[in-house]
Amino acid sequence: MNKLDLVSEVALKTHLSKKTAEAAVEAVFELVEKSLVKGVPVKVSGFGTFEIRHRKARVYVKPRTTNKISAPATKVIAFKPSKALKEKIK
Repeated sequence: MNKLDLVSEVALKTHLSKKTAEAAVEAVFELVEKSLVKGVPVKVSGFGTFEIRHRKARVYVKPRTTNKISAPATKVIAFKPSKALKEKIK
């Protein structure tokens, strides 16, 4: 499902116009983005949690050449599904 499909489904289920549904979906994505940029996790009850995780710097070894490559520490976005969502997927 892509963003256009999501907007169409929201419009259908809420009886809103596609333009209004698109604005609502955009607003939700903006709020999630702003929260994550600030480092604040976004918890959606019954769905899951979006959060920033920190990856440590580490050194990789290329198998073919055995050259060592260093990867700097970085931040990544992670999603942890709720127990309810995990149960529905089983």
